[in-house]
Amino acid sequence: MRHLTRLAVALAATFLALPASAATIVFFTTMDGPSEAPPIASPGTGWARVTFDDVALTMLVQSAFEDLVGTTTVAHIHCCTAVPEVGNVGVATQPGTFLGWPVGVTSGSYENTFDMSLNASYTAGFLGANGGTAAGAFAGLIAGLEAGRGYFNVHSSFAPGGEIRGFLSRVPEPGALVLIGLGLVIVALATRRRRTD
Repeated sequence: MRHLTRLAVALAATFLALPASAATIVFFTTMDGPSEAPPIASPGTGWARVTFDDVALTMLVQSAFEDLVGTTTVAHIHCCTAVPEVGNVGVATQPGTFLGWPVGVTSGSYENTFDMSLNASYTAGFLGANGGTAAGAFAGLIAGLEAGRGYFNVHSSFAPGGEIRGFLSRVPEPGALVLIGLGLVIVALATRRRRTD
């Protein structure tokens, strides 16, 4: 047992010594009508993946959606609600809609990278609420999403306030998942050893 514990500690130390991928922060959500506030009766579904690079100051937005009742009008990220995963709040990114978002369709996909060092990447209200600078807005947006207070929203002709949405959640880094798994193995081995003693 001591050999396994030493091995587990050595593996954990190895993973902790690996360079952190702090340059990218990934958020993901699935979207549907019942997640709107108030809920929307729509068969529409979708997903969104938002990847921030905190060195290059970029935001990669990837999304797909299908089966909307209405045709798309706009899409963007709203932030930051007063309570995590609840409520409505103003738009934080790309005044109007994401540049190049597919408009006038019921199904589609999207991918674009935004320069988040520009004031124009944020709404005036969100920029002002975060110190009036792109740097402050960038930090505020990431902090809001980390806290579960931001959502991706797809608006349509059927539901101008939003037909499908979902709150964005951080995707754990692969190294963190390995460490969690390793910790569970150590706990299981320790529990097994206590039962056999």
